[in-house]
Amino acid sequence: MESKKTKNLRILSWNVNGIRAVVRKGHDQWINSKPADILCMQEVKATYVQGKAALFPTVYKNIAWNDTQSKAGYSGVATLSSIVPLKTESGFGLDEFDREGRILIHEFEDFFLYNIYFPNGQRDNERLDYKLRFYDSFLEHAQNNRKSGKAILICGDLNTAHTEIDLKNPKANEKNSGFLPVERAWMDKLVASGYVDTFRIFEQEGGHYSWWTYRQNARERNIGWRLDYFFVNEEHQSIIKDAFILKDVMGSDHCPVWIDISI
Repeated sequence: MESKKTKNLRILSWNVNGIRAVVRKGHDQWINSKPADILCMQEVKATYVQGKAALFPTVYKNIAWNDTQSKAGYSGVATLSSIVPLKTESGFGLDEFDREGRILIHEFEDFFLYNIYFPNGQRDNERLDYKLRFYDSFLEHAQNNRKSGKAILICGDLNTAHTEIDLKNPKANEKNSGFLPVERAWMDKLVASGYVDTFRIFEQEGGHYSWWTYRQNARERNIGWRLDYFFVNEEHQSIIKDAFILKDVMGSDHCPVWIDISI
């Protein structure tokens, strides 16, 4: 019997903070250079029609788009891919989470890919509670798909820095959403559930960030937070061949992150 041929893929995740703004700044050229086989974008802040008008034509032939039903110009995720997924879902099956346009879940032959823009908890305690419930609903969904035996790849803006080395000023931010003990505890729960932070497979040192405020030249001074991640379920960790933070790619207050996999 003929053996299965190994496929090497690069998957990229980027919170673009408005796809139309990225295009106005000329960074659609980088997107259309096809930097990865699959490009997951968060916070696109546009409908599919608006995104198509701004970005396309594109080298990516397979497009999935999920925009918010709650407020125009808010949230939204999109996946551009050279590979046709077997199936795509745009939610967990729970309206309170699905209506904000934060979720795309793609099933491929060998893996599930979650492209998610996780909520920000900064507004008030009610929104923080929403964020934590969203986290739990996501994990339950991922665990159910994990039973398939396929790899589970999770990417996006998690809106939480996990450990003290994942932001420049941890002590000053202990009471700020994005680094609250309860948020970090959920990240611990994700890891304890058997999901591996792919970047930390290859890099154990601090000083590597994916988000910087626009204020006070924070990016130039590298005063940032690592909010953008790729996780993989531990039983498939061996498919991860490398992981990167592309801090020099401009166009957003976030920079892209990517992984190379072999399946």
